[in-house]
Amino acid sequence: MSHFDQELDASGLNCPLPILRAKKALGTMESGKILRIIATDPGSVKDFDSFAKQTGNKLLESGEEGGKFFFFIQKA
Repeated sequence: MSHFDQELDASGLNCPLPILRAKKALGTMESGKILRIIATDPGSVKDFDSFAKQTGNKLLESGEEGGKFFFFIQKA
């Protein structure tokens, strides 16, 4: 996915910091906007899946490349 409205680089941060930073970033965004998150914590894969379900935001895509994890979350 190449289109996103805001990017959050949470590289080097361990749980729960990537989630907390994403929550804060999404709080400043308008509904329908897309936040791209970069993380290095392997636990973030299941964390962002759970986060999206609990908050009602939509996890559009996630993936891993070169030891970094990418998440695209659309604000509800």
